[in-house]
Amino acid sequence: MKYDPHALEDKWQKFWEQNRSFQCREKSSKPKYYCLEMFPYPSGNIHMGHVRNYAIADVVAHFKRMQGFNVLHPIGWDAFGLPAENAAIKRGTHPAKWTYANIDHMRSQLQRLGFSYDWSREIATCDPEYYRWEQLFFLKFHELGLLFRKQAPQNWCPRCNTVLANEQVVEGLCWRCESVVEQKELTQWFLRITDYAQELLDDLEKLEGVWPERVIAMQRNWMGKSIGAEIRFGIEQSDKFLPVFTTRQDTVFGATFMSIAPAHPLLDEITAGTGREAEVAEFTARIRKRDPRDPDGEAQEKEGVFTGRHCVNPFSGERMPIWVANFVLSGYGTGAVMGVPAHDQRDFEFAKKYSLPIRVVVQPAHLAPLDPSLMTQAETDAGIMVNSGKFSGLHSDEGKLRIADFLEEKGMGKRSVNWRLRDWNVSRQRYWGTPIPIVYCEKCGVVPEKEENLPIRLPQDLAVYPDGRSPLPDSPAFYECSCPKCGGKARRETDTFDTFVESSWYFARYTDPVNTKAPFDKGKISYWMPVDQYIGGVEHAILHLLYARFFIKALRDAGFMPKLQGMDEPFANLLTQGMVLKDGSKMSKSKGNTVDPSEMIGKYGADTVRLFCLFAAPPERDFDWTDSGIEGAYRFINRVWRLAIGLAGKVPAVDACTASPADAALPKARSLRQKEHATVKKAGEDISGRFQFNTAISAVMELVNLMYLVKDELLADEGGKRVLGSSLFTALTLLFPFTPHICEELRELLGSPLPLLGRSWPNYSESALSAEKITIVLQVNGKLRGKIEVAADEDEEIVKRAALDDPHVRKHIQGLDVRKVVYVRDKLVNVVAG
Repeated sequence: MKYDPHALEDKWQKFWEQNRSFQCREKSSKPKYYCLEMFPYPSGNIHMGHVRNYAIADVVAHFKRMQGFNVLHPIGWDAFGLPAENAAIKRGTHPAKWTYANIDHMRSQLQRLGFSYDWSREIATCDPEYYRWEQLFFLKFHELGLLFRKQAPQNWCPRCNTVLANEQVVEGLCWRCESVVEQKELTQWFLRITDYAQELLDDLEKLEGVWPERVIAMQRNWMGKSIGAEIRFGIEQSDKFLPVFTTRQDTVFGATFMSIAPAHPLLDEITAGTGREAEVAEFTARIRKRDPRDPDGEAQEKEGVFTGRHCVNPFSGERMPIWVANFVLSGYGTGAVMGVPAHDQRDFEFAKKYSLPIRVVVQPAHLAPLDPSLMTQAETDAGIMVNSGKFSGLHSDEGKLRIADFLEEKGMGKRSVNWRLRDWNVSRQRYWGTPIPIVYCEKCGVVPEKEENLPIRLPQDLAVYPDGRSPLPDSPAFYECSCPKCGGKARRETDTFDTFVESSWYFARYTDPVNTKAPFDKGKISYWMPVDQYIGGVEHAILHLLYARFFIKALRDAGFMPKLQGMDEPFANLLTQGMVLKDGSKMSKSKGNTVDPSEMIGKYGADTVRLFCLFAAPPERDFDWTDSGIEGAYRFINRVWRLAIGLAGKVPAVDACTASPADAALPKARSLRQKEHATVKKAGEDISGRFQFNTAISAVMELVNLMYLVKDELLADEGGKRVLGSSLFTALTLLFPFTPHICEELRELLGSPLPLLGRSWPNYSESALSAEKITIVLQVNGKLRGKIEVAADEDEEIVKRAALDDPHVRKHIQGLDVRKVVYVRDKLVNVVAG
């Protein structure tokens, strides 16, 4: 019988669908296990990155079922947002039509791969039955003060025609289209993620050891907690103050100038009447157009302009010139920085350029006394405070505490914590998204919609504009409405939500996807959440993963979500898989180096594509797609097929690891039985402990190779047949999570009545693993090249094969013809080659 992957894969996919094999229920005596990969955006076709991500998750789901867990493994579609809208505009079609057509196509592609999804839980975020609950969340958030509206400079993408959250600006460019991001004054809706900054930071400790260290570090750095003090500097000829946040209040006596951001709210007032208004205005206009690849100004030469006004150092009483500087950001701290050039490198460079005073106020113990006139760089180490009034002589660490006490005692400032994290701007000026459930009434002002009016449906009969502008502001049928409070005429909000809102809670909806009374049942949430294993790309470390963590905590406080098994985190474990490369580069249509999964499935079958993606490298590492690699996977699958077909009817259809020691009377039978149990042990440990699927597959390959080597002799012995049958079923059982179609087909052909789906992972015997070992010397042409360990009574053919497979031997016989392999029992193997 020839291996026909398409026929047998179609057969078993229909069997699983008809029997609803992967549906799960909450009512189960088994412990729960929630396995989830990041859901796809319906772009039209899955790519190899999708295949790898979902194949990894499918192995985990199958393995956990075999370990006795009640597994939830759902799938859905991240269907709203810019990508779908832009793609539809480009093709002259409607986003809804484009999106739903793509969902249908990608669903069929995923089903063709045989992934074990519970399709009864499928969701699409553009479905009103999904986003109605999102609108409800925001009504509650508004009620609690978590949702607010303000006017402020926003990141604006001119190509996408929408604002971007800070997290969506990468090196000054739009994360989606890489256009230069501009600043635009807009009134937008924000979520107070900053209210949860400390909890988000503290709870990262719960994720240590179960999330990648890199992701935890990225989130910690993005939140950017700084502990210090706020000091108020009085502005001359004004009753206003410039508050400054600093983590080095011990250096305040060394502050010789003040630098403020070009967008500082007091800048116009500070420069008014100084005669320097025009110069300052020209400078700020130029600086606001900063290099998009250096949004923080770190790489630029430090420059500024004097405003013509001074402030007063509240500690030294000295006048300090106020400068506008290109390295001060209005979005961090207070938008003003005290310049301490002796102890801050940025301030040092600025002071040197503009001949501003440099005063040493901290003397490190390990250095000679610092002389400002001789310094070539700032000295940032801790030390003893000098030139600091009554605080001189204190160590700078103690000085920080004493100065903070003094600030609060005198009303000159306070202890303060500053965060890099900013509130989440959730307004988007695009059409294809969830309508924001807010109306504007001339009489009542800003009014939330009534809950009974939800969902506020996105109209799907509007033509989209070629430039990406939203048609909603031009659609009276959408924006004209009645005020929920007074019943008078009102205008509906025409912005839509950021699509990251939808992906911040979809995993919770999977637990109860058809509920029409609530977003989810709290009992089901308590049963399934948190997600036990989440799988996706590291590129989502800050955006999606941070937002999802925040959302869970906000939903808890809004009364929707119960406390999640003591952690209040959505994802108990996280695996960030590597990319699939081609010719050393990320696959890209523009580079012409993509590999079409459908084409590969058509050529080799789904099992081969799955196997190669899992065997090529550990899941967290990138791997390079090669034709030779997938052909190798195809050859191995055919090798398993031929072995099983050749043994069908000749070996008993016994379960895995059921051959007894008595069956293994022959030396080769003992070797095979030992290898069988060792393979179960290694594969189980590699999958469960480290997700090292490649080494688990390699172990099964070794078992298959050994069966080929010993099968002829064992078929002549009744006990040997049982060992062969047991080992064959072990190989099929271990391969089932990776290549489920062929394994089920061979199981049936071999006469075993019970499907592998539903069987337990095999149990190995410790006694079967133990065997007296001896060391065999390896020689090539009489010269020592290595050593191996084998069982004391190991068969000669197996020892010779092991010698030839040794990497040291292979190295020294490469390019040579092996003429003879001589085995001196229990001592050495000599390979004669030339």
